[in-house]
Amino acid sequence: INGGKNMDPKQIAKQMVDFNKTAFDNSFEAMSALQDQAEKMFLATMEQTSFFPEEGKKLINEWIKNYKKGRNEFKAAADENFKKVEAFFSAK
Repeated sequence: INGGKNMDPKQIAKQMVDFNKTAFDNSFEAMSALQDQAEKMFLATMEQTSFFPEEGKKLINEWIKNYKKGRNEFKAAADENFKKVEAFFSAK
């Protein structure tokens, strides 16, 4: 397959990291899409419900803002760690 040459262990590890990053990114995007869709449905239902108190709406909007912030911070941290691992395996 590789012309009889042994693959560099760092190259194999880099390919594994690349695969895991792609899997993480795809899973994260799918999870985010599901959360965003659930948020849209919930907000639409909340707006159509006349007896939902204004304080409750404010609380839910704050909760949505916080979970999105946490989600973005988690993704940024994961991306940064993948960059560090990729840099390690790319160094000669």
